[in-house]
Amino acid sequence: MLDMKWVREHAEAVQEAAILKGLDVSVEELLELDVLRRNTLGRIEVWRQERNEGSAEMGRLLKIQGSGHPEAVRCRQEMRQLNDRITEEELKLAAVEETIRQKLLQVPNLVSPDSPRGASDADNVVVRHVGELPVFDFPIRDHVELGELHGIVDITRGVKTGGARSYYLKGAGLLLHRAVQQLALDLLCEKGFVPMEVPLMVRGEALEHTGFFPSGQNQTFRIAEENRWLAGTSEVPLISYYAGETVDVREPIRLAGISACFRREVGSAGRDVRGLYRVHQFAKVEQVVICEGSLKTSELLHTEITAHAEQILQLLELPYRVMAVCTGDMSQKTFKQWDIETWMAGRGAFGETHSSSNLLDFQARRANIRYRDEKGQLRYCHTLNNTAVAAPRILIPLLENHQEADGSIRIPKALQPYVGGMEKLTAPHPKG
Repeated sequence: MLDMKWVREHAEAVQEAAILKGLDVSVEELLELDVLRRNTLGRIEVWRQERNEGSAEMGRLLKIQGSGHPEAVRCRQEMRQLNDRITEEELKLAAVEETIRQKLLQVPNLVSPDSPRGASDADNVVVRHVGELPVFDFPIRDHVELGELHGIVDITRGVKTGGARSYYLKGAGLLLHRAVQQLALDLLCEKGFVPMEVPLMVRGEALEHTGFFPSGQNQTFRIAEENRWLAGTSEVPLISYYAGETVDVREPIRLAGISACFRREVGSAGRDVRGLYRVHQFAKVEQVVICEGSLKTSELLHTEITAHAEQILQLLELPYRVMAVCTGDMSQKTFKQWDIETWMAGRGAFGETHSSSNLLDFQARRANIRYRDEKGQLRYCHTLNNTAVAAPRILIPLLENHQEADGSIRIPKALQPYVGGMEKLTAPHPKG
């Protein structure tokens, strides 16, 4: 986690970041606890020195005068009293240190100067629009209607089996689900990313190291009676892969995790309940980059990984916009964030499909991932992450934006090799 020295040195900036992100964090209270901790530790160290000196004196008295001598008895009593004081103070110190640890886990990352200031996603700012919005001269269907028409999405049976926000993908629905993931993975491998299959169940400390705990516990499924949780993104196991290590970042470490992901979606009742937009189980191809602790380097890499996600959307022939996320819509761990929203014709609106974040050394400090700089000094790395593609959410614009008047769905050329060369999903003929 963040060390107290760093917080002391950045106290004003940390408090400002907490206010901007709407977090209930008092840096002043944390600093007061730190003073208490240092004062308590100071007393313990003085008393430990007195105990060492007393032990030496005790040994001298026992050697010269024997254990029954009044001076030896007095010295022994003083040592017992001193030990009791030390033990009592050590218990106080442990309690203060645990309180500090818990509060440090709430301390947010700083915010980039160019991040928009605002309270919610309504204050996010458009960076750029890419692609033309589709124009239809016929009544359009949304992805649920299209999925039912083609028999590729079954939400009713999904809910029957798994409860709310569950679904089945069938036939071409599953093929498209897997195809967009493989397209993204192939592109990232061409860019020098190392593909990785990762653990889906992770320890609590892995989520703590990556900044998802403690604030995100209510969004995470726990394995009953174990300190293991279902990861909501492969960012967690990918960062944790190097936890506690000193790494070589002369060339940035580029990782591509492909995994199922699980989220509880607490607090989203009534929001995006129709279809595949907000579900408990989904799949992602995630980009994670670990680099030297240089703002210039991590800013360039932030642009790079965002461009990879944009390239995938362009291959899928989908219009989108890049949004600069405002401070009030950021998470605790984020320094700078861009979201990508893709046009969803059935909604008549853009919907978030990707998120791209620069975390500076926030995660690396928590996970203790360091490197040696040119002078041989140990420094914390910077980490970044980006959604290359998340499915089935990406199927929403894929189905809706490429539909035709008869209900058929055109398959983008780049995706066709991954679905056996199919050029379109042909609408079934009506029965009768």
